[in-house]
Amino acid sequence: MEQISPSSYWKCRSKVDTDRSSRLQDKVGSPTALSDTELETSLRNAADKHGLYIPSGAFWGGEDIKKMADRGTLQALKVTMKKHPSSFKLEGDLKLKNDQVIDKAVSLYDGPVRNLCPLAPNNVNTMAAAALAAHNLGFDKVQGCIVADPSLTDWHIVQVEVWGPGDIDKGTAFHVKTVRSNPAKIGAVTGSATYASFLSSVLGAHGKGPGVHLC
Repeated sequence: MEQISPSSYWKCRSKVDTDRSSRLQDKVGSPTALSDTELETSLRNAADKHGLYIPSGAFWGGEDIKKMADRGTLQALKVTMKKHPSSFKLEGDLKLKNDQVIDKAVSLYDGPVRNLCPLAPNNVNTMAAAALAAHNLGFDKVQGCIVADPSLTDWHIVQVEVWGPGDIDKGTAFHVKTVRSNPAKIGAVTGSATYASFLSSVLGAHGKGPGVHLC
């Protein structure tokens, strides 16, 4: 079974769409690139016949979340990422806001993952992977929050909250909350444990047939 990846697909696409290639080329091979609606649609359509593999990175519990999305029982998903300010590589207003963080934790963004991806393409692959796993919600309904916290000199914190069957407003819905503490030096964009996760993704990106697969 032939397999495709975001990077190989985009190399072909860029030959006929130079403008979009220049806009997204720095994100090739990164799940954040799929926050672009047209690219995501094209890749999902191609995945009807080929395997499309999405690296999970620091995203914890992706397979279970995808199962819920497949059954239509996933109601809501939020990913919160907390890092030292120097570990964020941001664009636009978020960069300006992050540059002003001195001694207290500041929430830089809290909203749809789609809007965040272009502003933090180096930091939110975890959230993009979550939006792809939670395909019944997608980039517009999966929520992402990034917090710049000067006290986090040794860790990157990723919190994943999931809501399933039941009444969320009444507090009776299925709910799971996980917190991943990843050792990381000040200024590091990626925590040390994520490198092993990426290697596992590379080694596992084969043999699953057509469809979109977390690996």
